[in-house]
Amino acid sequence: MSRLSYSSLMVGSVLPERTFEITRADLKRYADASGDQNPIHQDEAFAISVGLPNLIAHGMYTMALAGKFITDWAGDITALQEFGVRFTKPVIVAADIPAVVIFSGSVTELLSHNSVKVEIQAISAGIKVLGQARAIVSCDE
Repeated sequence: MSRLSYSSLMVGSVLPERTFEITRADLKRYADASGDQNPIHQDEAFAISVGLPNLIAHGMYTMALAGKFITDWAGDITALQEFGVRFTKPVIVAADIPAVVIFSGSVTELLSHNSVKVEIQAISAGIKVLGQARAIVSCDE
């Protein structure tokens, strides 16, 4: 995959939508890899007992998927210069159906040195799950 061309972008350029599915097996793998064994991500009865509707995905896992969305679009993982989000709502992961997170975005600013600012949207079950999700991405000329 080639890296983005700065000259092909403008304010308002839309990133192709991308969908990721999250299963309970993904939560287990992420918990093991990250060391975050919080039971709200793995024990349905516990999650419900603390007021959640079901298990929830790790916020950092959701953020990582947003990062993958951006770096795949950019064509180069090293193109990501800055990246940040706020966690607004959890991604609910039921036992029998994977959670779906739909990422979209657009270029909001052309910056110097062949970089662009991108705003990212992340929606799961019709709910915005990330807020103030933004990235700065470097491009080829």
